[in-house]
Amino acid sequence: MPPTAPPTASHPAGVAGHRAAWNTVMAGFLPALPDLEQAIMTTAERLTGPPARILDLGGGPGLLAERLATRWPSARVTLADLDPVLLALAAATVPPSVTVVEADLTDPSWPTRTGTGYHLVTAVMTVHYLDPAAIRCLYAAIRRILHPGGLLVVADVMPDDGLPAMMRALATPADPSGDSWSQWWAVLAAVPEFGDLLRRRAEIFRDRPPAEFTPAVSWHAAAARAAGFTEAGALWRHGRHAALAAR
Repeated sequence: MPPTAPPTASHPAGVAGHRAAWNTVMAGFLPALPDLEQAIMTTAERLTGPPARILDLGGGPGLLAERLATRWPSARVTLADLDPVLLALAAATVPPSVTVVEADLTDPSWPTRTGTGYHLVTAVMTVHYLDPAAIRCLYAAIRRILHPGGLLVVADVMPDDGLPAMMRALATPADPSGDSWSQWWAVLAAVPEFGDLLRRRAEIFRDRPPAEFTPAVSWHAAAARAAGFTEAGALWRHGRHAALAAR
């Protein structure tokens, strides 16, 4: 079943406010987020041309999916996530060209929910939730659903031990935004209409602690090549955060 928007969807300003606050939280976790998104879009256009089909894995409340749809109005964008709260916020606001689906990336059958033939697949601040075996399986599945010549971009914490310590300190915020993350969820918890969604979320993630596996770009590149990608390497970096591009 497609995710159901919460009753607060009847108040667009409220939903927009939650999504805007999420964007602020994510900007704290992932510095220079606009630069990353620009790098994704520019690289996709150069390598594949304007993508006709796009898949955003772990897309949360749909901010990146919406921006991709705005960049390429003729594209069909699919957003996949497991969190019922974030899916509901996305379903309430994304444009008609964006399809929102519930998918568990640790379940090997997840591609049956999203389909195949994608020209661009993105996963931003998503893979650190998975352990090494799950990431390898994820890359293999993505390779199978990509259109020939399609592009995968994965952005997450990918420390570079070769980066001088001083530069790491300058490029990494002192506050990792843990407090902002907690505050964002606390605001939603105070909205009665989100009660059922939050309870379902608690059930889903009760036995799913994040793996917090954050290897270097070189590990991700090797895993992508092992999954069948012929080219894989760093696309973007800001401090301890980086993006892998593979095709």
